[in-house]
Amino acid sequence: MKKLSVAVAICAALATSYANAEVRINGFASIVGGKSLEDDRGRYGYDDDISFKNESVFALQISADLQEKLSATAQIVARGNNDFDAEFEWAYLTYEFNDELQLSAGKMRVPFYRYSDFIDVGYAYRWVRPPESVYSIPFSTYEGLSLLYNSQLGDWDSTVQVIYGSFDGEIETVTYHDKAELNDIAGINWTLSYDWFSARAAYLIADTSIALGQNDPDDLSGAQINALENVLRQSGLTELADDLDINEDDGTFIGVGFSIDYNNVLFDAEYTQFEVENSLLAKQTQYYASVGYRMDDVIVHFTYENNDDEHESSRYNQIQAIPPLNSALNGVLDRIKSKSNVYTIGTRYDFHPSAAFKIDLSRYENDLTNTDTDVIAFGVDLVF
Repeated sequence: MKKLSVAVAICAALATSYANAEVRINGFASIVGGKSLEDDRGRYGYDDDISFKNESVFALQISADLQEKLSATAQIVARGNNDFDAEFEWAYLTYEFNDELQLSAGKMRVPFYRYSDFIDVGYAYRWVRPPESVYSIPFSTYEGLSLLYNSQLGDWDSTVQVIYGSFDGEIETVTYHDKAELNDIAGINWTLSYDWFSARAAYLIADTSIALGQNDPDDLSGAQINALENVLRQSGLTELADDLDINEDDGTFIGVGFSIDYNNVLFDAEYTQFEVENSLLAKQTQYYASVGYRMDDVIVHFTYENNDDEHESSRYNQIQAIPPLNSALNGVLDRIKSKSNVYTIGTRYDFHPSAAFKIDLSRYENDLTNTDTDVIAFGVDLVF
């Protein structure tokens, strides 16, 4: 709990350093339990034993109005899957030029998705978790700048956000402990809304480098891929080795989606595409569609998700003259390929003005192994 003590001390200093500042403290939490209904397979971090730790979260957000159009925001999040060690998820300053334009600088959320800004706030959406097939980028924050412009286009509300920055940290991509360095992250997202309809589009790029399994010498996947790359270079197949290596390659993210909240009918859909060119990472395409129906304090919903990593078949047989290397390359590409569908039915019950109970039953279908995994998750989301 040392991290928590440091975080609380910093927040206390922030609150006491500005005698004239208006400081607001808000919070949210999710207490979630779940288990896999299969004896030999799990999903979403669950196995066949029930756990209340994997998806539970507790957070505090501190906002300080420093006057003269300047404000500071910090968000401290403690996740169950990280032993509830508290860490700063956000920490940034914002300057409002006017009612329409504002500039923020610091550590902020990357605006990949519709629910990016409140992806940890379970109370903000109807599922136990957002559709993972789409919400799967293995990092969610960056350090840099964000320019936000709000305006009216006729009867439509328009929000345009432009970002620039970088990310340096450990993520899970090919192995569980990959070291990622993303420089020159640049992107734009645009949201248009009118009454019960909202649409959004996002486009981001980054100079992407990922070192596999750097912090876990026992992770054989990373070691095997790195060894294969070295063998390819020693065999004079430098270009093919470069196609496996993820080093200063161009990464691209595209996302589009729309949302409907009409009378008691709810509908959400998002499509995303992610690619790191000239690397072992396949082009990833995902989408989901979700329909819900509101009955007073209860929402029932159904969601379908699809994930398809698209390998070009020509990549699988580039070194047929050396069968062992060709077989090893095919094995590497097959190992990181994914093709799946998810079906989720669930219910949300707002039993309190600041709390909701949810229960979801999800079936994950792996099209590559022809296996199904059923997972049930339930919990309480609250804001305060």
